[in-house]
Amino acid sequence: MRDLLTDLRTEYLGLSLRNPVVASSCGITGSVNGVRQCAEAGAGAVVLQSLFEEQIVADLGGATAGAGTAFPDEARVYLQNLAHNRGPRPYLTLIEDSRRAVDVPVIASVNCTSGDAWTDYASKIEAAGADALELNIALMPIGEGETAQDIEEAMVSIVRAVRRQTGLPLAVKIGPYFTALPHLISRLVDAGVDGLVLFNRFYQLDVDPVALTPVPGNRYSTSDELHLPLRWMSILSPRVSCDLSLSTGVHTGIDVAKAIVAGAGVVQIASALYAGKIQAVSTIICELDGWLSANGYASVGEARGRFAASGRYRPEDLERLQYIKALTQG
Repeated sequence: MRDLLTDLRTEYLGLSLRNPVVASSCGITGSVNGVRQCAEAGAGAVVLQSLFEEQIVADLGGATAGAGTAFPDEARVYLQNLAHNRGPRPYLTLIEDSRRAVDVPVIASVNCTSGDAWTDYASKIEAAGADALELNIALMPIGEGETAQDIEEAMVSIVRAVRRQTGLPLAVKIGPYFTALPHLISRLVDAGVDGLVLFNRFYQLDVDPVALTPVPGNRYSTSDELHLPLRWMSILSPRVSCDLSLSTGVHTGIDVAKAIVAGAGVVQIASALYAGKIQAVSTIICELDGWLSANGYASVGEARGRFAASGRYRPEDLERLQYIKALTQG
């Protein structure tokens, strides 16, 4: 990577990062070699591949694999095998070995749906040397009796349970599908969250209409998916007290620049690591550096939040106006 023209250093979750481009939780970051390659390509930090709550519970001997009757027998066996081969104990080794292998922050990740027995494991993650912990809270409200308040309460209770177990900086990765997102985020911060990742990209479902079976949709994101997290980043960044990370749709240095001026502290990339190979990290960083320099910014800090603070985006009326224009023109 060429010499940089601007100061890309940033802070996230109380950690000092050399730049705001973070390798997100994915298959690549599930091995020490992958973590090392991301760091060598220039990533400011690495989020390890997620460990699933079901793996932890299965490792504890829970025959239910953490989900009672929610899983059929073959799925329960799969989860138990997963816990044995890539479960909690190997995950602690991954944390330890990754910390020794790289000189950038290593953030552990747990994909969870409850604040039950697994939360004791958070203290072990801390002891293994993780610099922070990211919770990917993946609740799927499909029951008619579940309310929006129920979902929010569940998320807040998870955060509180984990916070009781560890003093690590804590980030929560959430989806965008909430009735009152700013209110939920305020509650999560009050519960002990240090950072938020906007947003989780859920499994993309497609359907085979002949076989009548589910099939994967678009596996990887594109820059076209950046619009939703950008909107919410611009709305939330002036209003929340915690750190913000933008995820989904970041593939170029210009994508990072958009996220930064919208108020993001860092961005997370995963699909770009597959689409452009791991070396895409270097390209993205160089593009960001060039953009900042060309637009008169000496550092990433100078650019952060400039759009959000400009007063040119008033979601309470501008969004409505643009919506009306879109429906009445052409």
